[in-house]
Amino acid sequence: MNATLMVPGGLSGLDGNAVSQLVDGLVEQGWFAGERFIDTTLCRSLHDELQRLSANQALSEAGIGRGDQHRLRRDIRGDAIHWLDRESQAQRHYLALMAELQQQINRALYLGLFEFEAHFAEYPPGAFYKRHVDSFQGRANRVISTVLYLNPDWPDDGGGEMAVYAEDDETREVARVRPEAGTFMCFLSDRIPHAVLPTRYPRASIAGWFRRNASLGGRIDPAR
Repeated sequence: MNATLMVPGGLSGLDGNAVSQLVDGLVEQGWFAGERFIDTTLCRSLHDELQRLSANQALSEAGIGRGDQHRLRRDIRGDAIHWLDRESQAQRHYLALMAELQQQINRALYLGLFEFEAHFAEYPPGAFYKRHVDSFQGRANRVISTVLYLNPDWPDDGGGEMAVYAEDDETREVARVRPEAGTFMCFLSDRIPHAVLPTRYPRASIAGWFRRNASLGGRIDPAR
């Protein structure tokens, strides 16, 4: 499988072996975590952009639920976000990589992924996100969730890991993923419970979702 994508500016694309491992992980256990999956130069540029957005107060408090059910619940989720809008070269590079990954997953697994949406996420010290799944079964326009970590040299005592729980027992932790720049997490949105553990330092990432077009009878779905 050739998953290499040439992107502008001298940045490297996706590694074919890593993408094959990602697909195998989704099939075998419903999730994948890979270190150095995304070029560190691109991660640095995205991290710098998120820091500028934060300094300019361009982030919004994240909530839970969607549409009319959207609520701010700092006891459940403590990050601030900014949706990717293709305004920077770094964003365009990352979205190009995700478009190629979408094609590779569709070819391998026939999932009919339709589009990708993503936002920056900044967790201040002490913030967390309690255990949850990203999509309800039977209403899964969000099919595959992704997280790209952006912090270089994450300290051993930094906290902020993603805890992954068993699909058949959401109280049983099966993995923790360290939020180090370049590490990429990918999992089935409606099947894999997960949480962000409390962080001791500012934690930077991009959360994203590959989505299926479920529009029916004049109702537009996906809707953010």
